[in-house]
Amino acid sequence: MVSRAERGPVADWFWTIDRFFLATFILLMGVGFMLSFAASPPVAERLGLDSFHFVKRHALFLLPSLAVMVGISFLSPRQVRRAAIILLGVSLGMMVLVLFVGQEVKGSLRWISIAGISIQPSEFMKPAFVVVCAWLFSEHARQPEIPGNLFAILLFGIVGALLVAQPDLGQTILTTAVWGGMFFMAGMPWLWIIVLAGAAVGGFFVAYTMLPHVAGRIDRFLTGEGDTFQVDTAREAIIRGDWFGRGPGEGVVKRIIPDSHTDFVFSVAAEEFGIVFCMVIVLIFSFLVMRGLSHAFRERNDFNRFAVAGLVLQIGIQSMINIGVNLELLPAKGMTLPLISYGGSSMVAICVTAGFVLALTRHRPEKRAVERSLFRSGVGMPAE
Repeated sequence: MVSRAERGPVADWFWTIDRFFLATFILLMGVGFMLSFAASPPVAERLGLDSFHFVKRHALFLLPSLAVMVGISFLSPRQVRRAAIILLGVSLGMMVLVLFVGQEVKGSLRWISIAGISIQPSEFMKPAFVVVCAWLFSEHARQPEIPGNLFAILLFGIVGALLVAQPDLGQTILTTAVWGGMFFMAGMPWLWIIVLAGAAVGGFFVAYTMLPHVAGRIDRFLTGEGDTFQVDTAREAIIRGDWFGRGPGEGVVKRIIPDSHTDFVFSVAAEEFGIVFCMVIVLIFSFLVMRGLSHAFRERNDFNRFAVAGLVLQIGIQSMINIGVNLELLPAKGMTLPLISYGGSSMVAICVTAGFVLALTRHRPEKRAVERSLFRSGVGMPAE
């Protein structure tokens, strides 16, 4: 145990970190590792690999991911903003590069190989994009003559265009929802709400008419016709699991779900551990979102408020999309369950998001005392 009287970076970190957030992130990583034993062996066997191939790789991803999360949580808000700007620039550059030299997977160009390691740049773009937009919105709120909102709109246009070019409609929807929520918190004018809502509807219509795979997924969702094997099998796994599951290692339907270790790990959890266990997972994600929004609403600094809200919304909406697909409440979309699904890029990127949340929600009593004094004197909040 670290003493309160002890001074130093580690001691300061230990006594200022939000331990509920930290414990929840680690808990989700532990749940994901446990579920990898249930979900990944059948996939590995179908590919002719060792049964625990993906389990070992999942464990290998956990260590650097945890190190990234804890390391980033040591940063100050100013350092978080600078790190996000650098990460956004690098990830956007790689997203452009992936369109020319990327690896095509299921008709989309999302992956790029660097030194033999496959990386999905859009995963790392998401937390950086949220933090940079939060800074732009906060600068406009602090000094209205700064066109922060306009720059945020232009940045969103660039990110959206790169995602559509891959194409990756799911990430586009996720990014749009999170960005729209942050813009709403920043005081989005009603005119912009109407314009952006119209643009969203128009974009959806264009995607449906111009992208055959998007139209196919929506049509299959609405009519139930066509290749619905994976979602139907996932639903069957959930039904067979009933309330308390068939028991660890006793799942049968999971063996024929193609992406059981990634997009459909929630269905595997339902079959082996039951609906009650899945409800606990949903409650954990709900707790993360609600605690993050509670922090944001208490925060006086605009940058911290927008960034924390945007980051937890990103985790919450992504988990909602993944679970919605598993329950056949949404059209099929390849999107991982944060911190639980197998995937190196997804795991490390979500831990970057978690690290940003931990860094921005740390208790800083001296800073808050100064802010309260300035607030009472009518000076306003200082910029980070």
